[in-house]
Amino acid sequence: MKVAFLITPHMLATSLTNAYELFFAANQTALTRTGSQNTKVKLVKVAADNARIELPSGLSLQPDVRLDQTAFDMVYIPALWRNPRPIVRNNPAIVEWVRWQYEHGAILNATGTGVCFIAETGLLNDKPATTHWHHLEQFATDYPLVELKRQHFITSAGRIFCAASINAQTDLTLHHVHRYYSKEISDHLSQHFSHEVRQPFDRLNFTQKENSNHPDEVVLQAQLWMQNHINKAAISIHRVAELFGMSQRNFTRRFRIATNMTPLQYLQRQRFNVARELLQSSNLSIAEIAYRVGYLDVSYFTKLFKQFSSITPKEYRKTVRAKLFSSHD
Repeated sequence: MKVAFLITPHMLATSLTNAYELFFAANQTALTRTGSQNTKVKLVKVAADNARIELPSGLSLQPDVRLDQTAFDMVYIPALWRNPRPIVRNNPAIVEWVRWQYEHGAILNATGTGVCFIAETGLLNDKPATTHWHHLEQFATDYPLVELKRQHFITSAGRIFCAASINAQTDLTLHHVHRYYSKEISDHLSQHFSHEVRQPFDRLNFTQKENSNHPDEVVLQAQLWMQNHINKAAISIHRVAELFGMSQRNFTRRFRIATNMTPLQYLQRQRFNVARELLQSSNLSIAEIAYRVGYLDVSYFTKLFKQFSSITPKEYRKTVRAKLFSSHD
């Protein structure tokens, strides 16, 4: 598999190097574990010409090849500094190259304002997309045919993926590593590239936020109530629905429309987030933490925690503590 990393003027270097180094690490991990000298993924830096590109940050990047009709399996498009419009519209060759790559089977991944390069091709018309929060309004004005998902950090539409931030790009890239290498390698990178244990892509494909950026005041109040009672083991969704004057069926339907998840899924995610913070910052036992987030059965708590993070609470604490405090050892 060949992956192209597009270098453009005024790009944010991290939006290239982050994904590039994740794939590089995946290659190295696969080599260590299998002993095979065959690199599974070939990484190629591509630009409009072969000249070194100076970036606003003072960094410079040297492309490996220039834009041509070499087909890639996957393309990464970087985020841009400040206003993306002049960069996108002054580089029609890049726009056409992106279109050509897609038409020849490439998976497109764009980060932040780099999504504008794909939107400019028309490939996102009538499809979901997201971008950096600061440019949401301008993006909606410039590309009215795109279904802009303002609450979402990651969107996917067939072979087109959009990540609103560098963190979202990390989650997206780990998803690709999982697909093209293995879950074990993806989990390994997840634990070593971040002191936070990252949630699975399927949980993040719509939003990483707490699903509170919506206009339904009743659902917002229900969310707040659940956050304030997170330590109560006997929370019943039926009872919460009654508190807010609805049947459980109507409450669940309305909650899902507002947040893209059921009330139970939201409650479990909030409990996971609190448990994760306690594992990182406290010396409470696993049983005590389970109790504080509303679980009397430690085994059940451990099972749910692993569903969210792919590792057990004990393993999470060990991983986070090792990274946070290794400099003081």
